[in-house]
Amino acid sequence: MSEVVYPPVISAVKVMFKVLDLKIRVEGSDNVPREGGAVLASNHIGYLDFIFAGFGAHPSKRLVRFMAKQEVFAHRIGGPLMRGMKHIPVDRDAGIQSYRDALTALKSGEVVGIFPEATISTSFTVKDVKSGATRLAMSAGVPLIPVAVWGTHRLWTKGRPRNLTRRHTPITILVGEPLHPTRKDNMDVVNAELRARMTALVDKAQREYPDKPAAGEDPWWVPAHLGGTAPQPKATPAA
Repeated sequence: MSEVVYPPVISAVKVMFKVLDLKIRVEGSDNVPREGGAVLASNHIGYLDFIFAGFGAHPSKRLVRFMAKQEVFAHRIGGPLMRGMKHIPVDRDAGIQSYRDALTALKSGEVVGIFPEATISTSFTVKDVKSGATRLAMSAGVPLIPVAVWGTHRLWTKGRPRNLTRRHTPITILVGEPLHPTRKDNMDVVNAELRARMTALVDKAQREYPDKPAAGEDPWWVPAHLGGTAPQPKATPAA
């Protein structure tokens, strides 16, 4: 597949990383296969997560095609870039087509990135995950790889002002061991295991994170269970 847009975008992003002196730690990138289809399932804490989750696959020389809501593709600047990088639009009124496009990409050997929580978690913990990532991996017969990003929310997240000039921010990207679901597996069981692995990775990233809020600083970016002021996770409704 010819790549005209994606490589220059990666180069520009790397320049941004260097200018901002971001302290990026990537662990487990060898869990991303160097060839063949795979689903990357990442937690979602900020608007730049797709950049960093995708960066976790870069050591394996893979370009990740992220599924993103249709509105992003309608943006006059972002839209052409997203289409040029062959990301996959998700139209919630035509979800079947989005699923088919992702399945086609996987079967043709692409790596597809998904945020199975569907929206940004303002508690900075892993919410309930939708079954789309699991269903795609099972249908395509490809690995399902849990990913955790941490620190990205300090640059830009929901309900907070952007701080895209913030320097020296530590960013953690953890790529977990893949699951290998098949069509014979119970999707709910696989999905629960995916969430458990994502949660474990996020917990590891949080507890090993090198930065702590300074004295007198609002620890808004730290989850409540670690002493921060991020909102408590919403309780899961009873069945």
